[in-house]
Amino acid sequence: MFGYIRINKAEMKFREFDVYQSYYCGICRDLKRKYGAAGQFSLSYDMTFVAMLLTGLYEPETRTGTCRCMVHPLEKHETRNNIFTEYVADMNALFACYKCRDDWKDEKKLHQLLYGRILEGRSRRLQETYGEKLRRIERLMQDFEEAEQQQEPQTGPGTQDSGYSRLDTLAGLFGKVMAEIVTVREDEWANHLRRFGFFLGKFIYLMDAYEDVETDIRNGTPNPLKGRYGSPDFEEACRTMLTMMMSECCSAFEILPILDNVEILRNVLYSGVWCRYEAIHEKRRKKEQDG
Repeated sequence: MFGYIRINKAEMKFREFDVYQSYYCGICRDLKRKYGAAGQFSLSYDMTFVAMLLTGLYEPETRTGTCRCMVHPLEKHETRNNIFTEYVADMNALFACYKCRDDWKDEKKLHQLLYGRILEGRSRRLQETYGEKLRRIERLMQDFEEAEQQQEPQTGPGTQDSGYSRLDTLAGLFGKVMAEIVTVREDEWANHLRRFGFFLGKFIYLMDAYEDVETDIRNGTPNPLKGRYGSPDFEEACRTMLTMMMSECCSAFEILPILDNVEILRNVLYSGVWCRYEAIHEKRRKKEQDG
């Protein structure tokens, strides 16, 4: 479900990209140190954004360095590490476990089952480190999985809500999960971070449903947008919902007193998040034109 909160590289300065990549590489190093090579496979750009957001807000001591890796063995890359790159490394591993569990349940992917067991074995200590936060996330994920597995109502272009109430329920649950992840401290910024994370999570869920709707129709897997797909206003309605979610997200972001790397964060929120949408939208448009 991740992979949507990314930069628009074409609109970024070279130095800004280097800084962004240094956080990505820093989290990769934290994952390797904590979870081994298996942990590195869980790395996501979404969590890189979260690390930079929290770093910009709280300004922790950040260590810089260089490293080589399997992907780029011949050249060194700059890295940045702090308490928040470690935190999002843990969250990356946690959500990789959830994804593996979901893939095994839905599609019986054996490699995902084995990968998930490896990560679960190495992430047992997270319960001790994060305690109540992980219990809240676990309860929300259970609620999400139960709501997702409930029989979908008979919806379509002619029905009253056409699946949108179900969409709002599922997106809201995932939004609450992201709110828990983004809100790392109960302080003066907690409410703003929680609101920011909530709408960011809703955006991520909606983008995932929008991208997967055709595949889910073919496979018979749950997707609350299936009842609306093919209707004349489908594309417009999806873009309107996505715009509303990101507008609320950006509104909460602009309240936060972030100065460091704020232009990188704005690149993601005001431009980068739409790159994947435009690619999906254009692909569908060409498919329709070609018949």
